[in-house]
Amino acid sequence: MGKILVAGSSNIDMTAYVKTLPRPGETIGDGRFLQANGGKGANQAVSAARLGGDVQFLTCVGDDMQGRMLREVFARDGIHTDLMKFSTTSPTGTALIFVADDGENCIAVAPGANRELLPEDIDAAESALAEASWLLMQLEIPLQSVYHAVDVAFQKGIKVILNPAPISEAIPAEVLRKLWLITPNETEAEKLTGIKIGSAEDAFRAADFLLSQGVQNVIVTLGCSGSVVCNSASREFVPARKVAAVDTVGAGDVYNGALVTALSEGKSLTDAARFATLASSIAVTRPGAQSGVPHRPEVDALLAKMNF
Repeated sequence: MGKILVAGSSNIDMTAYVKTLPRPGETIGDGRFLQANGGKGANQAVSAARLGGDVQFLTCVGDDMQGRMLREVFARDGIHTDLMKFSTTSPTGTALIFVADDGENCIAVAPGANRELLPEDIDAAESALAEASWLLMQLEIPLQSVYHAVDVAFQKGIKVILNPAPISEAIPAEVLRKLWLITPNETEAEKLTGIKIGSAEDAFRAADFLLSQGVQNVIVTLGCSGSVVCNSASREFVPARKVAAVDTVGAGDVYNGALVTALSEGKSLTDAARFATLASSIAVTRPGAQSGVPHRPEVDALLAKMNF
């Protein structure tokens, strides 16, 4: 099994479950509150670890009660936490989330200490990078840190998976061509390629564009519709498992964490996408980001039952 290094954000999620998402200026009453652990990097690290991955997590949290609690929680999930950085100037990141009865959500993030995960911290983690086979990243830390990590990993022959979320600007071509895999959803794929995604065929066209930019492999996730898995040798559609969604927060993170774990075990890209699809389908039936992450026996049992 290849070792996995996840570099990214850690947050405390404060979630209000409401009947409908509030419009600007509107107050929605009778909500239900849940505080949980989140952040795309942390969600992906927890997902990979619970599903059997050997995970190191490089992140920055506040030197506060929340940050120290997160370190303990990560360790309980089997994540190696010696790369965690503690800021004395910024608090642990916070996400404010609304989740509607239909499972849709909207999120506002106060990054806090996540802004302090810097290129020099990537360099300080050189020994962990040297041991890793896979680097999984997102875009909730400074972009210069992401791009520097991609460059360092590429030079060391580490396979880099970038989940381009949340995306705010075009990713430079020199970064794209160093990626082993990129995993945008429909919105992110549109921003990366300019191709409006309304169908799987549109997603295939967006994937082809990203391949033309030098990315080796592309998965475009389409929510409840499934995903397309593409490289220069194949183009495949992986259907979603139909479930009654309770909370879609973190579903993409579970997908990416499951994906890198399956890849680290030697599964093909398509089989890894199937495994990730089932893991995320379990997660959306439960409230909370990390609290909804399944454990490996649950996914294996579902995989055996569905012969997926």
